[in-house]
Amino acid sequence: MHRCEDAELVPPVLAWYAASARDLPWRSPDRTAWGVLVSEVMLQQTPVSRVLPVWRDWLCRWPAPADLVAEPAGEAVRAWGRLGYPRRALRLHRAAQQVVERHGGRVPDDLEALRALDGVGAYTAAAVATFAFGQRHAVVDTNVRRVLARAVEGRALPSPALTAAEQRVAGALVPSDPGTAATWAVAVMELGAVLCTARAPRCTECPVADRCAWRRAGAPPYDGPPRRGQRWHGTDRQVRGRLLAVLRAAQEPVSGRDLLAAVPDGGDPQQRTRALASLVADGLAEAGPFGYTLPGRVPAR
Repeated sequence: MHRCEDAELVPPVLAWYAASARDLPWRSPDRTAWGVLVSEVMLQQTPVSRVLPVWRDWLCRWPAPADLVAEPAGEAVRAWGRLGYPRRALRLHRAAQQVVERHGGRVPDDLEALRALDGVGAYTAAAVATFAFGQRHAVVDTNVRRVLARAVEGRALPSPALTAAEQRVAGALVPSDPGTAATWAVAVMELGAVLCTARAPRCTECPVADRCAWRRAGAPPYDGPPRRGQRWHGTDRQVRGRLLAVLRAAQEPVSGRDLLAAVPDGGDPQQRTRALASLVADGLAEAGPFGYTLPGRVPAR
């Protein structure tokens, strides 16, 4: 249950953010809703340092959804570079098409309309509505969950999946004023990303250290279900990434033999063949009479 004293977390976090926020382009006064949407999709499971140069190049090339739609989906995959999880690029391309077709090329400010876009779930819709349009929503990502687990619940880390109880706690802390609520949403997220990190929290610098239930409890270690990191080396995902890198660099179709031979250290032949087939199945590569290419050689009209 949310307690009145938990609301005391809000003012010091807002003050800290006002003095310490990182200067990120998707937070600037001239940001666009499209720029915010692109940033939110790119930042999924990807650190800011890797997203920044790709986001800048993307917005320079495609400053509006219609600009992206004017080019084939393969160009979005090419521009995605090494951000990982490249299906996000395809989803952004499809979302841009939907924005053009349904909303006249303008990212909608309605929560349900945002959720109806391809690849936009509850979190991303709330984030865009809040950060682009200044609306009042609980925006709950991994960083926010960790801050609230420690500061409010006294736990080292949140549970592996978002719970209804966590959502209620987050919602109860959102200030009533929409503008303040939008600032709180990004401020508490920033706190988790910069100070209240998973492995090395900088508690001595935290603006709510004296109010933190976890510190008051003696900073007990995490005692929940095991948290397993995702293996990368030797996986199909790694081989897919290497195959896709070859296609991104190519301006002409690449034969199957040449494509598979381009990654000799990318697993056994069966794994490479399986990885290539999965790229085609996911729409990230296309097989044609002259070889494999990125999807959509002909621009959308």
